Amino acid sequence: MSGTLFIVSAASGTGKTTLVKALLENSPNLSVSTSHTTRTIRAGELDGVHYHFIDKATFIERAGNGEFLEHAEVFGNFYGTARSTVETALSLDRDIILEIDWQGAQQIRQIHPNAVSIFILPPSRDALRQRLQNRGQDSEDVITQRLNGAIADISHFVEFDFVVINDDFDTALEELHSIVQASRLRQSVQVIRHLSRIESLLSE
Repeated sequence: MSGTLFIVSAASGTGKTTLVKALLENSPNLSVSTSHTTRTIRAGELDGVHYHFIDKATFIERAGNGEFLEHAEVFGNFYGTARSTVETALSLDRDIILEIDWQGAQQIRQIHPNAVSIFILPPSRDALRQRLQNRGQDSEDVITQRLNGAIADISHFVEFDFVVINDDFDTALEELHSIVQASRLRQSVQVIRHLSRIESLLSE
């Protein structure tokens, strides 16, 4: 497999999805894996685009069959990454992003230790609470619950290769681009992608 696997994680409300979407618009040969979830579809979401929405019984059955590279329960709902989607993309020399939480990231690193992991931080607690409120989807009780959960999630940033602070959007996006470009130039990746060229340079 010569494609690069990127893991992007963040606490709820940090702006991860918006950043990744913008990254994809200007990054050739890079796509995002659409996760499976058991949570209820929200207004404006499309099945197969934002998530693959399935019921819990189906999810549990697929998890038991080993069809997910990683899966986790978050706020009472299950989320998982399809093994076939990721492994097919990597085998075709395509880079792929997984938008997953820190629990999923831990599972992925055990299977793909060369994956490049990125954690996105909010600039402050106040900014995080404001972003959660601006969604207009949850009650204050739920927002407080999500904020407390977000702080617990943030404590896992030390497990990641890179950290990006989403204070200024354009700066955070530029930093993400830089990480992707630098990761594609790693010696281990270049050897696979340009083996014949390197061999010709070294041959007598």
